[in-house]
Amino acid sequence: MPSDEGLYGEYGGKIGHPDLAKAMQEIEVGFREIIKEPDFIDEMQRLRETYVGRPSPIYHAQRLSEHCGGAQIYFKREDLNHTGAHKINHCLGEVLLAKKLGKTKVIAETGAGQHGVALATAAALMGIECEIHMGVVDIKKEHPNVSRMKILGAKIVPVSEGAGTLKEAVDSAFNTYLGELDSSMFAIGSALGPAPYPEMVSYFQSVVGHEARAQFLTTTGRLPNKVVACVGGGSNAIGMFSGFLEDEDVALVGVEPAGEGLDTPNHAATMSLGVKGEIHGFKCYVLLDEQGEPAPVHSIASGLDYPGVGPQHSLLKDLQRASYESATDKECLEAFMALSRMEGIIPALESAHAIAYAMKVAKEMSPDQSILVNLSGRGDKDIDFVLDKVDL
Repeated sequence: MPSDEGLYGEYGGKIGHPDLAKAMQEIEVGFREIIKEPDFIDEMQRLRETYVGRPSPIYHAQRLSEHCGGAQIYFKREDLNHTGAHKINHCLGEVLLAKKLGKTKVIAETGAGQHGVALATAAALMGIECEIHMGVVDIKKEHPNVSRMKILGAKIVPVSEGAGTLKEAVDSAFNTYLGELDSSMFAIGSALGPAPYPEMVSYFQSVVGHEARAQFLTTTGRLPNKVVACVGGGSNAIGMFSGFLEDEDVALVGVEPAGEGLDTPNHAATMSLGVKGEIHGFKCYVLLDEQGEPAPVHSIASGLDYPGVGPQHSLLKDLQRASYESATDKECLEAFMALSRMEGIIPALESAHAIAYAMKVAKEMSPDQSILVNLSGRGDKDIDFVLDKVDL
């Protein structure tokens, strides 16, 4: 839990802008009260079971494990959720919260489009307006998700400033929200941003880790040796890690994008190469340019190309409770194809970073050890892009 100042150790914090601070306070108070209400709890449980399809299963990837020749690799199948990723877990909570607060509209950013699709889905379900800001680079790259958002009734706002990717989409969405504070709620797409968003998103995503821990014990009779998830902002990872934080024998590993290599400027390896700083109203590890501003970043996965990271991950790094590794674009594509060809599962490029790490480290482990990977999303959105990059 964060401090009264919204801090996890020295990371996180509350936004200083007076109008935004007032709006954030309304959301924080409402969130903490509403999640205790029996009708909210019952509605979330009903939607998780009958709309999302929870619990998502644990799957033993036997052929992939045999190919790697070491530890047994398991997946938490968040790709099987309605809308195809973990994002629906917090989007249902955010939109239901917005409705209970009397808001008529939700505003958000999206990178890979999975958050946008999930939010548009939840907004359509609950009958409120939805506006999604998305960088022009990501709109071109992730056009299947753009089409889904439009079909679901969301308004798409293209963002061409700067690099035209996730950071700029966040900037644009916040600027719009500032003009509509009374009628709308900002529904951030990851466990980052000013308080109460890291707490709120990780709360709704914690269902992933709690399910996974119980399922893995039932399936194998013990806990995994490693729990692995990709990290951009960090929502799927903090959700997965939350079930295992007190299990000191379970290693928690976040995998971020090394892009074209950590020895190049074209990466988004915030935890590996970033410094302590501030972005979008909160403190965290961040990649900065020579002027001390958030640096332009690169990843083959649109959902990971953000120069900051959630405050909980920043604290977990300092506490050495979690370690943070990286995978290159090339390794990501290889893992994408390996899982597709060996298990008949096409993963999101974001998730493929975690798969790449698991495939690599499995070879260094024994066959009686295990790795549990959060398969955070499916790769339908990435198929055309991958076909342009891979020779079949």
